[in-house]
Amino acid sequence: MFNWVGLVQILVIIAVLCLFYRSFIRNTSSERLVRGLLGLALLWGLSFILSWAHLDLLGAFLHWVALFLSISIIVVFQPELRKFMALMGNIDEWRRFFKYNRDVSRNTKALDGIVSAVEYMSSKHTGALIVFMNSLDESTIDKLGVYIDAEISSELLLTIFFNKTPLHDGAVIIEKNRITYAGGILPLSKNNLNWKYGTRHRAALGMSEVSGATVLVVSEESGDISIAEKGKFTKYDDIKKLRAKLEKVMYK
Repeated sequence: MFNWVGLVQILVIIAVLCLFYRSFIRNTSSERLVRGLLGLALLWGLSFILSWAHLDLLGAFLHWVALFLSISIIVVFQPELRKFMALMGNIDEWRRFFKYNRDVSRNTKALDGIVSAVEYMSSKHTGALIVFMNSLDESTIDKLGVYIDAEISSELLLTIFFNKTPLHDGAVIIEKNRITYAGGILPLSKNNLNWKYGTRHRAALGMSEVSGATVLVVSEESGDISIAEKGKFTKYDDIKKLRAKLEKVMYK
């Protein structure tokens, strides 16, 4: 017999898990682990369904496959498990999870600062490299650079990328809507890029290939603004579209 109460409980659990995934897991090094666990859970569920449908042989086969994978996952995902357990013990992350009221004005100010600085640097052909990370994974960055931990402002970004400063050739790393590092060295992509792409573009693409980060790059030669995600470039000629994209990146 169909049970509405059971269905509602399942939907509530799914909603909580989705919220947990968006707040903690997405675009982190633990994402691959969670996907593996979800696949394993589906396999277990399917084995029970087959057994309930009296397909005992097939159900037993999937049961033993799921059991074997459950043991294997501890070995295969050992680094991710360690990071995941550290994440569960992070009190600040739990506070952020249960914090419902965001400071909208501060977020808007940070976004305005980035867009304003990028637009100005594009017009002046000032090269820039900005990495947006929800959770900093130091293993994906060759060198973090100088620790800053400052609020985002157009003035600070323009100062960092001014071509007479010692940090202008490196990347600015933005985490949780703050500038955490400047002068960072990113891993270079090994893909064969068009001749018009320089070291900044190769670094932006390389970073997007090895992590879930979104990387914005301003070309020193052409002033073009591009965003690298998952090993692909997207060029932005329209500032309004760029702002809409950065808003999704920063506040997703």
